[in-house]
Amino acid sequence: MEKALDRKIKMIWDFRGPRAANTAEHYQKHLAEFVIIEELKFDITGFEHFSDTHSIAYLVVAEFEMEEVREILKPQRGEVYLEGY
Repeated sequence: MEKALDRKIKMIWDFRGPRAANTAEHYQKHLAEFVIIEELKFDITGFEHFSDTHSIAYLVVAEFEMEEVREILKPQRGEVYLEGY
């Protein structure tokens, strides 16, 4: 079992509307740049499309980085990241 501060947290930004897919893909590029600039522990970013009008971009951070990154980037929500799920 992982200790609490070793957990990975998936920060999520929701995009809705007819351009949701393009916006999520574009935002993911900025998240990848942020990872490099801030030298975050993990290099895990991505996007997912759920429908023609709902997509997300996400960034996975170490739990100890979560509060600072949350204050800077203001994600709409987050969840514990489980690899392979």
